[in-house]
Amino acid sequence: MKIILHWIILSIAVWVTTQIVSGIAVNPIWVSLVVGACLTLFNMFIKPIINILTLPINIVTLGIFSLVINGLLFWYLGTIIKGFTVTTFGAAFVGAILVSVINWIIKKFFHFNF
Repeated sequence: MKIILHWIILSIAVWVTTQIVSGIAVNPIWVSLVVGACLTLFNMFIKPIINILTLPINIVTLGIFSLVINGLLFWYLGTIIKGFTVTTFGAAFVGAILVSVINWIIKKFFHFNF
């Protein structure tokens, strides 16, 4: 149940981000569900491994490199998912930060504990 809830929250955050950031677009609205599912799976399986592998550079940059990794993932998803367009890395970087902030706000507002 927590995975499905996390997926829905991320999908809402992606859709809201496409409404705010001009360089990110979702053509049919259901594509945001696909992007949310990909982000959920990434956060569950791949992100812990990447965090361990990039720990030295994260320590040196005081965690800023994690934002770059999130931006790169967001940009990569824009290249492989039809209907999800990310025009520049700058838009991907801002979009990834905005998705994270919206995700955090929704979790805090509704008192979800993951």
